[in-house]
Amino acid sequence: MRNLISQSFIFLFLASTLVVFAHPSAAEAASKRRAQGKPAPTKNSTPIASTYNPNSAAHQQLTKALDLAGKGQYQSAASQLFILSRRSELKEERPQIKYILGLMLMELKMSQVAAFQFVDVIRMNNTKYKKQAIEKLSIVADSLGDDTLLDYAISRVDVVDIPTNNKDMINYRIGEIKNKSKDYIGAANYFSRVQPGSSYYNQALFSKGLAELSQNKPDTALDSFRNLLAIRGKSGVTDTNRVAAQLAIARTLYQKQSWDEAIEAYAKVPRDHFLWHQAIFEQSWAMLRGARFRSALSNFQTLHSAYYEDFYIPESLLLRAIVYLYICKYDEMEKVLTLFEKTYGPVRTQIAGFLGRNSSSYEYYIEAEKAYDIKKGKESNANLRLPYLVLKNALEQGDIRRGFQYLKTLSDEKSRIDANVALRGTPLGVYAQKIISSRGKNKKLAMGDMVRAHLQNMRADLADLYEQAGLIRYEMISGKKDTLKKKITGNDLASAQIDDKINREFYVENGYQYYPFKGEYWLDEVGNYHYLGKQSCE
Repeated sequence: MRNLISQSFIFLFLASTLVVFAHPSAAEAASKRRAQGKPAPTKNSTPIASTYNPNSAAHQQLTKALDLAGKGQYQSAASQLFILSRRSELKEERPQIKYILGLMLMELKMSQVAAFQFVDVIRMNNTKYKKQAIEKLSIVADSLGDDTLLDYAISRVDVVDIPTNNKDMINYRIGEIKNKSKDYIGAANYFSRVQPGSSYYNQALFSKGLAELSQNKPDTALDSFRNLLAIRGKSGVTDTNRVAAQLAIARTLYQKQSWDEAIEAYAKVPRDHFLWHQAIFEQSWAMLRGARFRSALSNFQTLHSAYYEDFYIPESLLLRAIVYLYICKYDEMEKVLTLFEKTYGPVRTQIAGFLGRNSSSYEYYIEAEKAYDIKKGKESNANLRLPYLVLKNALEQGDIRRGFQYLKTLSDEKSRIDANVALRGTPLGVYAQKIISSRGKNKKLAMGDMVRAHLQNMRADLADLYEQAGLIRYEMISGKKDTLKKKITGNDLASAQIDDKINREFYVENGYQYYPFKGEYWLDEVGNYHYLGKQSCE
């Protein structure tokens, strides 16, 4: 973490603080002001002066602790300030003590423990330190990646009060909060305030494009994504920001129903990037909409290869079956539908069973943690109670992914405390370890609830997909029957179709639905296309 508190700042900050503590007495100070013709201070200007007692051991200790802080002896200062923050005779000075303690902990890279000090200051509602505490809490919460603390801090921040060097981070985080609340206009506005050159600029530009897409402004979104792609143009072809921008361009073109352009944009996602498999799947949809059936079938050979057997992609099998239906390859349809049932039938049963047997949030977290270790190559999948492809899919969800990143940050902070022999056995060290342990436990329970929610969504989606698989099978049987009748009677049954004169590409390209699927995956879902045109098989 960069040095957030400069040495000169600490000296300047503490110099003003020590002046307050250096007053020999309130009466003597008042006499000096009258002699100099100066007005008396307001009630809130120096809230601790009235309680200063030069003979008080607590105040003398506080002066020494502040002196240590000013000299850059952060650990010694933090240890003493922590003890003093609990002294009853220093109750009025507590906001100041807690705030400076938080600064010391930031210097010691103890962000989670520092965050608690700033939260305490904010709750005390001290007029002198509240705004500064909100600013510092925003910084440490951002470094931790803690959504809860970020939301708490950002909801109280006034951008006007934030120093210039932190405004980009605050604007980006406010944009995220507005995006979550579906205020897409406000989100795009705040994302656009992040300045070029900021470490948040690429993220803000990408998120701005997403907010514009949510406003159904694909052309404006395209400008944002193409701008990001141009900025990352000199980066490697597998640079994640560059690839994400390319994939976003393809999705936007799909939303514009520019099928051929979308297909070309998807093809630019590099094969050796982890997003390539997703791009191939989405490109298959564009190929279906563009009536490029053979091209779509070539993609399915990749999607359903043994290399991707641990990918959760039930929708792609049904999409493949629909393509076979368009070209009357009924035997191939049968194989694909059987593969769907063989692969995802047991998955559906295991998800339902796990949800039925487990009510503890921690049980769900433990299962996700085992899958996380497998993904990192730390252990085998022999002890999993759910299929790995299910848990792997859950791990790829944004909230779960951020949760594990946060736990890693907590673990690193705990390791630094454990390695610090001079700190770990002190009251501050013990307190810090308790905070990190408590935060870790609460986060794991919250993540368990997230995993359970994802499993419930999967169960609902699979139930829907199975219903649609049944409808597809019915159409397959009907198609076989019609083909057989043609062979027996020699009659052209095409007259039963809606319009012989209009080529089937017209219907596909214009989005006629095939089956009314409910499951939402990104922009579309299986079965959003009732094929109403002439079914002339190739």
